[in-house]
Amino acid sequence: MMKPLLFLFAAAAHAAGAEPLTRGERDRAMSELHATRKRFLDSIGGLSQAQWNFKPAPEVWSIAQVADHVVVSEGELFDALQKKILASPAQPGKRGSNRAKDEQVLKVFPDRSQKRKAPANLEPAGKWAAQGPAVSEFKKLRDAHVAYVDQTPDDLRAHFTENRVMGEIDGYQWMLLISAHTERHVLQIEEVKARAKYPKK
Repeated sequence: MMKPLLFLFAAAAHAAGAEPLTRGERDRAMSELHATRKRFLDSIGGLSQAQWNFKPAPEVWSIAQVADHVVVSEGELFDALQKKILASPAQPGKRGSNRAKDEQVLKVFPDRSQKRKAPANLEPAGKWAAQGPAVSEFKKLRDAHVAYVDQTPDDLRAHFTENRVMGEIDGYQWMLLISAHTERHVLQIEEVKARAKYPKK
């Protein structure tokens, strides 16, 4: 029932002359989400258990822990959009006022030269410690989020939030941030693989 309803809402918005997101914006966000979906799945594909669980140092996450964090974050970040950002009052007067941050989110957020501690609710807790279930859950969530961007009538450009890295961003940029977050941790996985003692198989 969800997809037909989304199409009906989108059609109603179009009939009223509203265009919450342009086709170009939707396509750009979906392209980024698809690209980092592939990058993440490729980065954890075909790993042995030794490679999956290898910890370079006690304080450094294993690939399994990074993947656990990515899967948990995929759900939590989207929930934050739905339950906090879009639940806040719309600010149509500011709509699209900071579009320049679209590119900044995609470039700045993945930057691994700046290390950041994950919030407690996003720390890896072992829920997705097994590779197969982690992959399945990530695919399910990411595919739903791509579909959301494609079809949503939500006016993502009129709702804003403060991000500790990017400052004020809008709901559309939050979706770009979900993709950028995945890219950040693909780079982290590559760092683990580059360690001298990383298992060869």
